[in-house]
Amino acid sequence: MSKDFTVRPAKPADASRLAEMRWTFTQESHEGRPPAPARPVEEAESWIHDRLSDGRWLAWVAETEDEICGHVFICPMERMPEPYENNNPVGYVTNFFVLPSRRNNGVGAALLATLKEYARNARLECLIVWPSERSIPLYQRVGFQAPEELLELPLDT
Repeated sequence: MSKDFTVRPAKPADASRLAEMRWTFTQESHEGRPPAPARPVEEAESWIHDRLSDGRWLAWVAETEDEICGHVFICPMERMPEPYENNNPVGYVTNFFVLPSRRNNGVGAALLATLKEYARNARLECLIVWPSERSIPLYQRVGFQAPEELLELPLDT
């Protein structure tokens, strides 16, 4: 398998393509039946642009022949200071997506490897993700595990 792609940090200028891919990603999770969008893709483009510009969120893209073919986002979340334990930020991983035509060619693994390197260098406590059923094996191959201490309260909002 030849590596015909590169991984680089996403830039605010990538926001339009990343928003398009976000809509594709979301529609794919609706089992091939694209829902009628409740929001315009430009809303996502603006959101992504703003967060990449000010550093609240970080992302990496996989690119081949100047086309973005995959990406992953992370939001470092601060933790309350604590006198006895480490209180390094936690990384919330989301919107991990690789175009179907580029899957099973190392793109996803390369994006996650870059993410893990960033997390270690930034001294994050851990990475958390709400994976899709299809992505669980890939996350497990790179070391993600089910948590021992995590509770979730779904809110009907």
